[in-house]
Formats: sequence, structure tokens, C-alpha cells
Amino acid sequence: MPLRISDLLARPDLRLSVTYDVPPELLASTIEAATVSDLPTPGKWLQGGELLMTIGLLLPMEPAACRAYVRDAAEGGAACLALGLGQGLPYQEAPEALVAAAEEAGLPLLTVPDEVPFIAVTKAVFDARADEQRALLHRAFATQRRLTAAAAGDGLRPMLTEWTAATGVGATVLDPLGRLLATSEHEQRALPAQAHDLLERVAARGLRGSAASTAAGQQLEVQPLGARRLRGLLLLTGRPDDAARSVVPGLVSLLSLELERRHLRDEPERRRRSALLSELLADEDPTADRARDMLRSAGLTAERVRGVVVEAGGAPSRTATGPAASGAADGAMDRSADAAVDGAAQEMAADLALAVPGGLVRVVGAAPGAVIEAVVGEELDIREVLARFAPHCPAGIGPATAPEAVRVSLRQAAGLLAVSRSGGAPAEARQSQASRLLLDLGDRRTLHGYADSVLGPLDLADHGEELIATLAAWLETGGAWDATSRRLGVHRHTVRNRLDKAMDLTGRRLDDPDDRFDLWLATRIRRGGAPGTGPGGRPAPPPPGR
Repeated sequence: MPLRISDLLARPDLRLSVTYDVPPELLASTIEAATVSDLPTPGKWLQGGELLMTIGLLLPMEPAACRAYVRDAAEGGAACLALGLGQGLPYQEAPEALVAAAEEAGLPLLTVPDEVPFIAVTKAVFDARADEQRALLHRAFATQRRLTAAAAGDGLRPMLTEWTAATGVGATVLDPLGRLLATSEHEQRALPAQAHDLLERVAARGLRGSAASTAAGQQLEVQPLGARRLRGLLLLTGRPDDAARSVVPGLVSLLSLELERRHLRDEPERRRRSALLSELLADEDPTADRARDMLRSAGLTAERVRGVVVEAGGAPSRTATGPAASGAADGAMDRSADAAVDGAAQEMAADLALAVPGGLVRVVGAAPGAVIEAVVGEELDIREVLARFAPHCPAGIGPATAPEAVRVSLRQAAGLLAVSRSGGAPAEARQSQASRLLLDLGDRRTLHGYADSVLGPLDLADHGEELIATLAAWLETGGAWDATSRRLGVHRHTVRNRLDKAMDLTGRRLDDPDDRFDLWLATRIRRGGAPGTGPGGRPAPPPPGR
């Protein structure tokens, strides 16, 4: 317990006395330290909470000067004044002017008798403070032992329950997206709006810092959880005392270990879901029922899904060793860098698997060209997930399709990686805007990536080359059916059937000017002519419908 003025008055060995009728709430003030000063203005030498003792050697006698002295001590943070009395000292009793000034200022004024030296009072204060610190450490150790014992149990909740029982501070653990994992509360309560802001702020910074604020008189604090990557967030609701505050790092460590243990424990399930995704994508023409059943077995029940492809990133930069560096050393560095990229890709895939419903995520390829493929529901805000778990990584987002056509969506998403790499943000398959962006970029790799995203569904279809050739011929003839049939040497009904099939596969419409422009640009890129030039370098005709 903190040392109070009333505790010192209760000690018979000190024989301290009050000089006026001090209110009980003032006697309950906490004493942090004891000091002696006979300066006429001691306030600037105080830190707050002190028992300030003086023999009054330079104490002024005038009421106004006494009030100024007491006011200076109070403003400096003194919790109490004590005047030493005795033979050979300036005062044998407290002067009325000082008593009146102390009572007026609301600052307790005590007297110390002649037979009690100031050092005895000082030792009593510091002994009490030492006892308080020992009690605080004992409570902290006891709380830490309870938390450690709870950590040997199953899950997060036992630790949170023990923490709240020992400290009175509420605790909740959430995943990096703010979804509840466990709480010490018996009933789940809605989080205050201020808590959501704190969670977002800390999650955006990863493991680099915490945040705290006060909402409706209640203190809120958020701590990041995890070892090398953010695995969760700890929300504390309440104001921890000194003992509880000293245990917070231990609580964070134990919760982080539990989340890392969960991460390792879930690895077989992540592998199963990755294999399930590979099985789904290996089937070139799955039935609608089979595709939906496979997704539902993973918990993904959305009617329409989309493919997402994320570039895991290149190998970390290496430190040059000069021309004398051996090839063997370079090879070792290459292998080390590739291993680091592979590990980062696996970690990122695990984060995405945790964040997206169904967890259908897999890593394809090896460093430095590894990519992460995922299948998510149409309603998921995939951009928010990518911003949290794959920041600054090129990413393509395919269009929403039926489950059986998810291969097409993934193909289109992969085609957008170059666009994302150039634009610095995830690129989403849309029916306009992208072609304008590509015309501005003019980069060949980007243009071919765009063409793949538009024509990818035809590449995967039976007789896809015929469909693309027919589409290109129809667009170049300005949509003339007879001219297209003559150029290809087929009946006009065959041309119409091929184009109908192509539009069904791509989700485009020939009567939509934006769609026709996108299709024209994609076929032009495939033919090898840069936009704006025709065969042989001649100016190309304007895109049909424009």
C-alpha cells in the first residue's frame, strides 16, 4: 500500500502532530519521499509528493510572506510540511502565521518534536517506500506465476482470465484484422469506437509499437503480438497499477508464444487447403457442383469467387564483395537469398490463409519468381487484406466468376501483375480504364500482361487460337461479318458462333465500345504491333466503335 500522511502520524516512534484540523482527504495524500530544506523558496527543488521538513531558519514572520512560502512549496508539489521544534531551534511551537497560511492553502502542516531527528522521519519514509516496492514485486511475481501456469493450459482465454482476476484490467486478443480470438469477459461486448482506431493504428505499424488513449473515462491500450510477424493484437481496458504494468511485457510474451504455437499447429491444415486449391485448379473443366463442393469443404460458401495473385518479391539485395569474391561465395549468397524469399513467401501465404475465409492459398514456383495464388469470395475486401499482409507487393485481382471458372479469374489476375508492378498498387480486372493506363505506360512487359488478362479465358478454352484469330479479324474489319468470313475462309455463321463463345468466356460484349476497345488493344498486342502502329509500321486504323 502507498505511504500516506496518516500512516506517519500513526507511528508512535515519530511523535508527529498536526497543527490544525486537517481534513481526512488531505491526510490520505501519498508521500513519495522526504527531504529537508530551509530555503525561502524550495518549490523548484521538489519533484512532487515530498514531505518537506524545515527548522524555519529563514522562515518569514509576516502573514503575506508566509502565504508566499506555503504557496511556493505547494506549487512545487510538496504533499506536506513539517516544522522541527526544540531547544536551540528558531521555534518551540508552530507560528500562527505559518499555520494560517498552510490551512488556507490546504497543505498539511506537521510538527516534529525535539527528540526526533529529521533523519528518523526520512528513514521511516524510505523504509515504507521500500516495503511498498517489495510488496509490488511480490504481487508482480505472483501474477506472472499465475499467467505462466495458465499458459500451460489450452488456448488464450485461461491467460486472459488469470490476468483480469489478478489485476482487474480487462483483456481481449484479436487477430490482425480486428476479429475476436479470445477475451477475459464472461460475455462478449462491443468494442468502443476509440478501440477500433487504436487497433487499426497498431496493426498498420506491425510489431513496431503500441498505442493508448482514454475513451469515456476508460483507459485503452493496444499491444502487438507475435515474434517475427504480427499474429494478433492485445487490447487492455482499464488502468493497470504499477505491479500490473510491470507484468504487461510478460503477458505480451506469453500471448505471442501461444499465437506462434497456433500458427505452427495450423500448418497441416494450411497444407491441406493448399492441396485442395491445387486439386481444384488441376481440373481443366470441373463441373459446377464439384467446384462448389470443394470450396464449401474449406468453408468458402460464396456464390461467386475471384482469383488473386501476389508476387512474393525479389531476393533481398546482397552486399557486394568486390571482384575478388569467389563464384562459390556468390552461389552460397544466391541460395541464402532464395531461401529467404521462399520463407517470406510461405509466411505471407500463411498470413493470407488466416485472413481470407476458406484459407485457399498456395505458393507457386520458387524464388525469385514465386507467386502466391488465392481464391476468395466476391464480397471480401481483398484490397484491405493485401494492404495489411502484402504491402508494396505487386498483386492482380481477377474478376468475380462462378467457382468452376476460377482458373480463368486466376489467369487474368496473373496477367495484371505487370500493371500492378508499374502502378505501385494492386490491379483489378475491369472493363475500361486499364487500356488507357496501358497506353500511357507503353512498357512491353506491362502490355503483354494486360493482353493476358483480357484474353486469358480464350487461351484456356478449346480451340482458343481460332477464337482469338476470329476476334482479331472481326475487330480489324470494323465488325464486318462478310469481310471477316472471307478473310478467314469460313461461313459467317461460324464467325458469329465463335464470337458468341468468345464473349461468353471473357464476359465482354461486342456492342460495348469499351469492351471492343479493350479486345482490340489486347489482340493488337498479341500480334506484336505497338498501339498506334499497324503491320509494317503503318499507322493502325482507329479501334472499332471509337
